Amino acid sequence: MYRYDSIDQQLINERVAQYRGQIERNLAGTLSDDELRPLRLQNGL
Repeated sequence: MYRYDSIDQQLINERVAQYRGQIERNLAGTLSDDELRPLRLQNGL
């Protein structure tokens, strides 16, 4: 099983924060559903 080290965890935390910001912008109406779609798919969601 792969074990995340501190560098991996930092990268994951940064990506989560970035995606959270994208979702917040979408919910606030400053990022359309069409603009969010490719960002969402990049995250496998």
